[in-house]
Amino acid sequence: MNILHVSAECFPMAKVGGLADVVGALPKYQTSLGHDAKVIMPMHKTAFLLNHQWEVVHESDMYAGLNEIHFTIIRAREFNSNFELYCIDVHGILDRDRVYGYDDDSYRYLVFQLAVLHWVNSWNVLPDVVHVHDHHAGLIPFMMHHVYVFSALKNIKTVLTIHNAQYQGWMSTDMLMFFPHWDDWKTGLLMWNGQINALACAVKCSDKVTTVSPSYMHQLSYESNGLESLFHQEGFKCKGIINGIDTEVWNPQTDKHLFDHYNKDKILPGKQNNKKQLCEQFGLNEALPLFIFIGRLVDDKGADLLPALINLAFEYHSNAFNLIVLGSGQYNIEKTLESIQHEHPHHYRLCIAYNEPLSHQLYAGADFLLMPSRVEPCGLNQLYALRYGTIPMVRRTGGLQDTVLDFGDEGGFGICFNKASVGDILHGFQRALELYTDSERIETIRKKMMNINHSWEQSAQEYIELYQ
Repeated sequence: MNILHVSAECFPMAKVGGLADVVGALPKYQTSLGHDAKVIMPMHKTAFLLNHQWEVVHESDMYAGLNEIHFTIIRAREFNSNFELYCIDVHGILDRDRVYGYDDDSYRYLVFQLAVLHWVNSWNVLPDVVHVHDHHAGLIPFMMHHVYVFSALKNIKTVLTIHNAQYQGWMSTDMLMFFPHWDDWKTGLLMWNGQINALACAVKCSDKVTTVSPSYMHQLSYESNGLESLFHQEGFKCKGIINGIDTEVWNPQTDKHLFDHYNKDKILPGKQNNKKQLCEQFGLNEALPLFIFIGRLVDDKGADLLPALINLAFEYHSNAFNLIVLGSGQYNIEKTLESIQHEHPHHYRLCIAYNEPLSHQLYAGADFLLMPSRVEPCGLNQLYALRYGTIPMVRRTGGLQDTVLDFGDEGGFGICFNKASVGDILHGFQRALELYTDSERIETIRKKMMNINHSWEQSAQEYIELYQ
């Protein structure tokens, strides 16, 4: 089967969040199953782009409204994964430092999608499936089926995967001037509540719709930022498929970023050595339990709760633990987390950054991972934590509910709480500190976690069955 994934992100070329990890791993495992999977994404000006060799495979011109645009397709020559990675370059539009955050993002990603389809239109052998990810590629199914210049593509099957329905690609109807001619009778497919909505359009026009966990699929029917009725209408073609992780990249036995390697049969010495090195690096006491938070510092992740939580947790538990926060995001959250560092100089460290090597070291050296998310469609951090023997502390929502079972329940291994509130999280801290004193139970839980298989193999097969 010939599969084309279309995405704004793909690890290791460009990563903002979990979308990049999924798109960097799913095609790899689909190829291992005997299929031909490719990825096409914008040519963001990242370190990976500058440090790798590329070859031009296609150049052409197209129109976005009256704007004539030249685009180039490049392919990575030395790419470690077993799938082909392609990037689209449109000078001044796609070749920028950041993936998102520009005032003209709507236009940028429309140009990206048009270039993808003009390129596919030139193929001698068309793909069997075009798999689009999130709203940045959400207009593609509509254009394949209803834009006249792409009529050769209308019989190709399309799949949408929603990684986060909070972000929908809203656009003013003024953007319609940049679309090629389409069947006017179908204009309603582009619209939701009086404006263009790329995600809603993709839900309407794709042959199948997936989300990254079964619980999140159910959640969208009552909590999807205004699209609830749409998911009720289109539920017959929707399916939740839990994300996997790339067990070659995330492997404590071989991870190049770790201070010391370990496996599920010999956990304690490896984790202790990694913890010791981390604590020396950050000036922390390695004898205390180490909690970590890794992720975007935004409300969706519950990061706005961290300042109050940190102050109260240290007050109530008499500096009985260490906490390292790694991430970046909303300016006000970053500044508040910075401002409280001086209050806990011996136990709390903040790293405002995206740091892939450090994240691996934290998973290996920490005792507990905190995820108080308000919204978590699947979550990968808790899966990385399980792989590295670090106990996840999670709110029961979305994919966190599907992948973490409380250690107080039969067969459980994590710490779960129901509300994204400081009180609920504090109770989780209390339970974690009590659990930390029971070394035998901690060891049993770690072995249980590290024996859970969350690789992409099963999920990749589920996607193949969906395509078929």
